[in-house]
Amino acid sequence: MRVSSQGATVVALLADPDAPTEIAQHMARTLPTRLAEKSGQGRRFDVEVVSEPFTSGTEDLPTLMRRIVDRGSAENWDIVVALTDLPLHSHGRKLVANLSHEHSLALLSLPSLGGLRLQTRARRAVEEAVLGLAGPQTTEAEGPPRSQPLLGPFVSRLAPIHPGPIGEKETADLRYVVSGPRGYLRVLVGMVRANRPWRLVPGLSKALAAALATGAVATVNSTVWGLAETLSTPRLVIAMLGSVGIMIGWLIIDAELWHRSAESSPEARQKARLYNASTIVTVGIGVLVCYVGLVVINWVWALFILNDQAFAAVTRTQLDAEEYMTLSWFVASVATVGGALGSGLESDEAIRAAAYSKREQERRHTLLDDHGDQPSK
Repeated sequence: MRVSSQGATVVALLADPDAPTEIAQHMARTLPTRLAEKSGQGRRFDVEVVSEPFTSGTEDLPTLMRRIVDRGSAENWDIVVALTDLPLHSHGRKLVANLSHEHSLALLSLPSLGGLRLQTRARRAVEEAVLGLAGPQTTEAEGPPRSQPLLGPFVSRLAPIHPGPIGEKETADLRYVVSGPRGYLRVLVGMVRANRPWRLVPGLSKALAAALATGAVATVNSTVWGLAETLSTPRLVIAMLGSVGIMIGWLIIDAELWHRSAESSPEARQKARLYNASTIVTVGIGVLVCYVGLVVINWVWALFILNDQAFAAVTRTQLDAEEYMTLSWFVASVATVGGALGSGLESDEAIRAAAYSKREQERRHTLLDDHGDQPSK
């Protein structure tokens, strides 16, 4: 364990750009004080944040660990904690943390921490990793470092996290993974949060314009008034689900968002299922946000434009708050289908950029490049 000449332990947070860098910069404000308080014995810590795409072009754990080792050896750092928003895998399981006591480094996959209270969970995970790496090392007679498991954020009823298998030729000596349905769900939620699905809304400007135009016309159409009046709540729900499903399916197909693995191994298929599930949920949340916005806009438009007497003459029903809501709900479903057609005017790159984090965009670009370099048969 090296200590800087000033007597402080230098901790480098090596973070991928975008969300990992934001999380690292936020925790760096209080991390030195928290580490000093928890370590005791008057130790001091200096924390540096370095933002660079260290995962670019690879998801292979040994390769990533070697990159981190090389990066750390080139600097005057005592401990390196690398943060990425890519989901990483180890022997078919989802990786949470990879640690090497020999090289004083840790690799943390943020999606495995879930999507709720991510900042707090990430901070606690980094604290545990740093304190574990900065602590006294065991000798060979006392057993390998992996016999000293981390506690704190790595113990949870929701998604059990436990040491995973380590290969003989790997750099890491301690690994934490999640497994089972709850672990899968936690990683999925973390991936969706990293994608920030709400960014899809401004990325679908042409589709939203088509949906708003469709909704504006449908709101003043007397045939639509009659249809909305006859529909029951279950049918309105079915219309909503159908229109949202059409929009999701069209976006995924048209922008080629579906992931197809070139490998046939069980681990490759598991990765493909995870990526596709995160795509569906990410796009689905973005579309639902658009749908809610359409309901509100259509409701305001109906309040402004509809005439009570004209509406009652067609539907034989007084135009009250319930009728306004029913009509706006139904028109939003109709408009969403129109928006699906308008989404064809968006560029595929614009949709991908809106639907995915920077790390995920780089991963997909790498896959496309690899497939493009393969000779045709």
